[in-house]
Amino acid sequence: MSELQRFTTEYVELEDRIRLSGETAPGEAEVVWLTRRLIGRLVPHLCAWLEKQGVLGAVPEDPGVADALQGFALQAALQSLSPQPPVQPETARRNWLVHAVDVTAGEEALRLAFRGAEAARVELTLQPQALRQWLGILHAQCGVAEWPLASWPSWLTGPIAGGAPRVQMLH
Repeated sequence: MSELQRFTTEYVELEDRIRLSGETAPGEAEVVWLTRRLIGRLVPHLCAWLEKQGVLGAVPEDPGVADALQGFALQAALQSLSPQPPVQPETARRNWLVHAVDVTAGEEALRLAFRGAEAARVELTLQPQALRQWLGILHAQCGVAEWPLASWPSWLTGPIAGGAPRVQMLH
């Protein structure tokens, strides 16, 4: 089983899917494909974990205040991204479709295990800031895809998320 060290998230129009090109070790990459349906089922779990974590350890009782704090945390996370060269999908040793994602919630991080056919599996561990960054990027890519965004939480759909770059790499 491989762990993604850094990855690039990009919508590929020809496939009508999100491609994660991930580096598992220096010079080794895997490409996994996420469908709209899978993302639609995954995002609520990721957002719920972040909302439960709160911002700076605080979870306000007022939903409006909680949304505003999550929105500010998202903006701060996106602004802290530094441009890096993308993981090149052409260097991937495997290229496969994700069938399911196992989500394991820890105290300080969320672990995603992407599973495909024939025991294909790759894992990704994200702490709150990295998860916010990825959700902002994923939201922007779903917008590029012109996929419905109505089910995304309001703190991710506001003008803050709209400024996310088209292609980003997170490591």
